[in-house]
Amino acid sequence: MNRWGVLVLFVVAGGARAFAQDGGMPAAPATNPAPSESALTADEAFTTRVKTLEEQVVDLKEKIFRTKARLLLLQETVLGGDLSSGARAVIFHRNEMGAQFILESVAYALDGAPIYTKVDTGGDLDKREEFEIFNGRIVPGNHQIAVRMVYRGHGYGIFSYLEGYKFKLQSNQTFNAEAGKVTTVKVVGFEKGGITSDIKDKPAIRYDISSTKDQAVKQQGGDQAGSPPPTETK
Repeated sequence: MNRWGVLVLFVVAGGARAFAQDGGMPAAPATNPAPSESALTADEAFTTRVKTLEEQVVDLKEKIFRTKARLLLLQETVLGGDLSSGARAVIFHRNEMGAQFILESVAYALDGAPIYTKVDTGGDLDKREEFEIFNGRIVPGNHQIAVRMVYRGHGYGIFSYLEGYKFKLQSNQTFNAEAGKVTTVKVVGFEKGGITSDIKDKPAIRYDISSTKDQAVKQQGGDQAGSPPPTETK
């Protein structure tokens, strides 16, 4: 046998021994396990939720900023100047509902800004027939009150079917505030219809609006009229 044949036999023999030592099968290349689809889905959902919350926080900050700007403008326009150039609004809540209806909560907003929210605790809301919820100066012109009232049915006798029934009332009303005047708005929860009306259709809201001359404006005018003219100094 020549030397080339000896070399081939040596290589083949060496390869066979290596094959036997490795268990007869070559080792598979190492691979990294792919992340599960559920893990990716959870991460994506968390990221989306965080982005949504961040957008809501930014939107809330913008609303707060705009509200502060409106309040500053209102203060400069009305409170800082002549009272006769401004208007005043007084808002009352009044409950004229019968014993079949218990007032559970109320929420009031003036021009989109919440001014009063109350949940009944031990009858401290339902048992109050009338009370003031806002008294302050506003810019003359049209304004809007938004109201939400929730009553719970209090059934007894032939009205026992009302027990636990919820009546959710939502309403809004526009009123005009005149300069130099006090506009009084009474928001009344009452029972509409007659004795033949279905009791479930009775809960309703009405608005009693009136205006009078602002006494503060009269007082300011009297003070200015009664004050002596300024003396000239040299």
